[in-house]
Amino acid sequence: MIALTLAEIADALGGRIVRGDPEAAVDGSVETDSRLVSTGSVFFALPGETTDGALFAPSAVEAGAALVIAERELDVAASLIVVPDGVAALAALAKTVVARVRALGALKIVAITGSNGKTTTKNLLRAVLTAEGPTVAPEGSFNNHVGAPISMLRVDEATQYLVVEMGASHVGEIARLISIVTPDIGIVLKVGLAHAGEFGGIEAVQRAKAEMVTDLPPDAVALLHGDDPRVDEMATMTRARVVRFGVGESNELRADDVQATATGTTFDYLSDGGRHPVSLRILGEHHVANALAALGAARELGIPAERAIAAIETVPRAERWRMEVLEPGDGVTIINDAYNASPDSTAAALKTLAQITRGRPGRSIAVLGEMAELGEYAQEEHDRLGRLVVRLNISQLVVVGERARHIHAAAGLEGSWDGESVFVADAQAAYDLLREDLRAGDVVLVKSSKSAGLRFLGDRLGGVTQ
Repeated sequence: MIALTLAEIADALGGRIVRGDPEAAVDGSVETDSRLVSTGSVFFALPGETTDGALFAPSAVEAGAALVIAERELDVAASLIVVPDGVAALAALAKTVVARVRALGALKIVAITGSNGKTTTKNLLRAVLTAEGPTVAPEGSFNNHVGAPISMLRVDEATQYLVVEMGASHVGEIARLISIVTPDIGIVLKVGLAHAGEFGGIEAVQRAKAEMVTDLPPDAVALLHGDDPRVDEMATMTRARVVRFGVGESNELRADDVQATATGTTFDYLSDGGRHPVSLRILGEHHVANALAALGAARELGIPAERAIAAIETVPRAERWRMEVLEPGDGVTIINDAYNASPDSTAAALKTLAQITRGRPGRSIAVLGEMAELGEYAQEEHDRLGRLVVRLNISQLVVVGERARHIHAAAGLEGSWDGESVFVADAQAAYDLLREDLRAGDVVLVKSSKSAGLRFLGDRLGGVTQ
């Protein structure tokens, strides 16, 4: 964080200095997890669903925190500011810090949302921008009302690019993040059923994602996935200049001749009258849209296509547990894509499995768990995936956990299989079954929502030790 005095921080947060010199400055990292605190850090003692951050304030101070910000007075041996609302104070501090850095004139901000692909797009864009100048982008999926401001607070006077990932599970959450920073470029990737149960339906998901562009100023850019009709409609909801990307011919930025293989994904990038070959190391043609979004943002920032392409081609994987290829050394390939799952992302992963195994020796095996947070859509969407597995001619299906049972039932009802679908109760049973059955040449996709825990099954199958 940039250096601010306690008085400046208290003023920005609407807080009260309980302990500490108002003119003393702090410039350390901002943390909400006491385990991440280092010398000079600012520790936000936020109340949580299961615990209270105030309980960890003493350990944060012991680790070196110079300032604690809390919703009540605490007996800690460090400077202390008390605020009415810790989460609102965190947002206010991020807004103040980003505004001060932006006033220096060099900072450009890119924000990304969508039901799928946010983290992959962020990682691709980070690779592009880091090669151009000092860049701040979140680690992992720091994209909510706490994680996004924490990422923003990493900017300093030298930062040229800030990439912000904006997730949401309710209408209004992206709007709150946009109120902290107004992007120069707002990217909307896709509107799908991820978190549809929490939102209350696909139309509410669309309204929530549209918050990315509705308040953009006229001099900003709305970068929209033109192949998605719900995203394309957002062109009428913004004052910003609209640029569309996708494979359809109506998009300004296009991908052509897309090829998915076991070693990556290739396509031609069509932009401004030029055709540029791209070879992603990331598996799956569904990541082409993410690459186009990153290349589109680079284009709007004045970065030549050749440099941007060279940068995204160095990215080895989408992210840990996202289409992550593991080779345990026994001739079996594991694709661990079990960090998260929605109907769209699971269908895309299954299609990739079918594409990369077609015409090759060995079997295609899908290990599927629950797709969470679908609400009333859960049974229908799990059924749809079971039928899709059969229609894609996947060799073997292993369904894990009671909440995913509809996948197994639907595959059996499709009528073209005889025993190729197996239901097991848990990840251990799946591991025992697969270790006995796998043989050289098999390609195994492991896919589920994070709550199902199958990412650890994928690691075990892939020989990854925790």
